[in-house]
Amino acid sequence: MANIGFIGLGIMGTPMARHLQDAGHTVITSKFSVSPRQELIDNGLKIVDSPKVLAETVDTIILMLPDTPEVEDVLFSENGVSYGLAAGKLVIDMSSISPIATKEFARKIRATGAEYVDGPVSGGEVGAKNASLSIMAGGSQESFDRALPLFQLMGKNITLVGDCGDGQVTKVANQIIVALTIEAVSEALVFASKAGADPARVRAALMGGFASSRILEVHGERMVKRTFDPGFRISLHQKDLNLALQGAKALGVALPNTASTQELFNQCAAHGEAGLDHSGLVKALERMANHAVA
Repeated sequence: MANIGFIGLGIMGTPMARHLQDAGHTVITSKFSVSPRQELIDNGLKIVDSPKVLAETVDTIILMLPDTPEVEDVLFSENGVSYGLAAGKLVIDMSSISPIATKEFARKIRATGAEYVDGPVSGGEVGAKNASLSIMAGGSQESFDRALPLFQLMGKNITLVGDCGDGQVTKVANQIIVALTIEAVSEALVFASKAGADPARVRAALMGGFASSRILEVHGERMVKRTFDPGFRISLHQKDLNLALQGAKALGVALPNTASTQELFNQCAAHGEAGLDHSGLVKALERMANHAVA
């Protein structure tokens, strides 16, 4: 068993770190991180003074942070992880951040002699708790092979896509598909409900046909039952679609439906709904239809 550094013990990071503990690893975090939950402390979590000290203490450091600036800060600010690295150490960034920035972060970390893997995840809080996350990795085969035993404690569908940054590209692609499918399910249920059909029965009927999807199953039920407590917040999906649109601009690629779906998320945020589950996107369409799915 090993000592594993883990920075970012939030909604996703806490259950992920707990799986590492339950497998017998000692998890160590830094005071830079949010205050850890008591369950991790009770299970042996150790805390050191800074990301630099953490990197000096362990051979593997996992990051699970909200966005690109936080990852950059943890890695490269004064007393950041990069100042405690040496040859043979491994940084695994499981945050969902900019693919372009990730390539630059990897270059800088590799210059220290350490290795770098980006491994963003899909599956939300439920997937984190159930150790069933999909993990999309970018890095060398050697680095991926080192990370794989840890990934297997946190997820099930684990794929090495390519070199550093390719994992983040895959996550952005994932978030485009998820967002547009939520929007499609929202439109369908608003249409069906306003036409006078029972949206719960419409959803059940569609689950048996070609329109069936995991999003229709899970988020369609949320829309019908009005249960928008966050598994994955609208604000986080806005962040991911910003990454998609920024990347598309840099690449000269048009993503028209991604842009329109982002505007629906923006409308929700403007109405104070950024903290809702991303299935709450249906509320934007309901306002335009002057009709709630029920």
